[in-house]
Amino acid sequence: MDSLNFLVLYFCLLLVSSQITSSSVIKMKTSASSFGFDPTRVTQLSWTPRAFLYKRFLSDEECDHLINLAKGKLVKSMVVTDDDTGESVESEERTSSGMFLFKRQDDIVANVEARLAAWTFLPEENGESIQVLHYENGQKYEPHFDFYYDTKTLKNGGHRVATVLMYLSNVTKGGETVFPMWKGKLPQLKDDSWSECAKQGYAVKPKKGDALLFFDLHPNATTDETSLHGSCPVIEGEKWSATKWIHVRSYGKRQIGCVDMNESCEEWAKEGECEKNPNYMVGSDTNLGYCRKSCKAC
Repeated sequence: MDSLNFLVLYFCLLLVSSQITSSSVIKMKTSASSFGFDPTRVTQLSWTPRAFLYKRFLSDEECDHLINLAKGKLVKSMVVTDDDTGESVESEERTSSGMFLFKRQDDIVANVEARLAAWTFLPEENGESIQVLHYENGQKYEPHFDFYYDTKTLKNGGHRVATVLMYLSNVTKGGETVFPMWKGKLPQLKDDSWSECAKQGYAVKPKKGDALLFFDLHPNATTDETSLHGSCPVIEGEKWSATKWIHVRSYGKRQIGCVDMNESCEEWAKEGECEKNPNYMVGSDTNLGYCRKSCKAC
C-alpha cells in the first residue's frame, strides 16, 4: 500500500474512533501489560491543523517516571539547519534540553508506546524513540514544522505524519503549545492567564498527564502548513514534556554492519552522549543503538 492510500485509510479510521460512544473503552494487550484506551477522553480541537487532546493520557506516576529516566542525561536541544543533509546544530530558536529514551526501555515506556499506537492507529515501528524535554524559565522552541525537507532523512520512514506531545508537568505560566497558522472559524478566547506568545494562534496549555496529537500531513500525503507549532517561553515554573514523532513507514530499521543511524552521531559522541545516553547511542546485544560506529561499540 503506498503512502497516499495508507493515509486515506488511516484518517477514515481516526474519524470512526471519534464517534465511539461514551461507554466504550478499547482494551489492548501487549507483552508489557494490559491497558485500556478510552476514546471518551479525547477531544477534537481543530481541523486546521487536525489536532486532538487526550485528557489524562498519562498517570502522575508515568509522568514522574519519564522525568526521572531523563534527569542527569539531558543535553542542549538541537535543530535541523541543512535541508540537504539533515544536519542538526544548537540554535537560539530552541533553548530547551532533552534526551531520547530507548524504545521499550522498560515496562512503563513500552506500555506508553503501545497506548500511543492504539490511539493514533499507527504501528509502533513507525515511531521514533520518545524524546523527553525540559524547559526552564525563559526557554522556548520557536514555531517550526515537524515534517522534513531533506530527501536524505526521508529515506528513513518517510515524512513524520503525526506528532504527540505528552505534558509531564504543570506550568505556572507560559509554556503553551501554539499553532500560529491555525485557521479556525471562531477565535479562541484567552484571558490574562495565557502568555502573549499563546495569543498569536490556537494554543494548548500544558497540563500534567494530557497528550496533544496533531498531524503534519494532509490526508493526501502533502505537508500541512497549518501544523506550524512552537513551545512558548516558560514564564513561571518549569516545563517537562515528552515527544513522540510518528512516520508514514517503519522508522529506524537497523542496517547490517557497524554503522550510525543518525547524521549527528559523530557530534553527539564527541559531546559524551555515548556515556550519558547509552541506551539510545549504543543499545544492547538484542536492541542495537543508533550510533554504534561513533561510540566505537562495534
